[in-house]
Amino acid sequence: MSNTTPADLGPLDILARYRQAMLDKDADALADLYAVDAVHDFPFLFPGVPERYQGREEVRAGYRRSWGASPAQPQEIREVAVHQSADAEVITVEQVVIGTVATTGKPFRVPGLLVIRVREGRIVHVCDYMDGLGVAHAMGRLSAVAASLEGTA
Repeated sequence: MSNTTPADLGPLDILARYRQAMLDKDADALADLYAVDAVHDFPFLFPGVPERYQGREEVRAGYRRSWGASPAQPQEIREVAVHQSADAEVITVEQVVIGTVATTGKPFRVPGLLVIRVREGRIVHVCDYMDGLGVAHAMGRLSAVAASLEGTA
């Protein structure tokens, strides 16, 4: 994907590209969808993930780091629903990421909700409500995460 996104791309166009970048685990393709000063928030507790990426380059570095360290191999993003807002820049997406853990062969399903704001063909804000404990469970790390949350790890 090029470094430029045509300004006429709306939220649904960007969502399709966003999902493809997620399936490909392509941090560059994902980050290139964001405005330079975009914000990506993770409002729910997700151990090992910061509460926010501030700016395109933090999105790029953060996803490159997390995807590089993760044995999760997403194979499908199943759309539950896409809700268009009265604000033409905003969509809310209910979805489930389905895949396999490469190290164990175990399948996983991670539900999530995204609220995406797109302006002039770029993502300017994402609220990413992902089931972080579900991810830890799928990766076989739930006990370690629970222990770290209790301060015993």
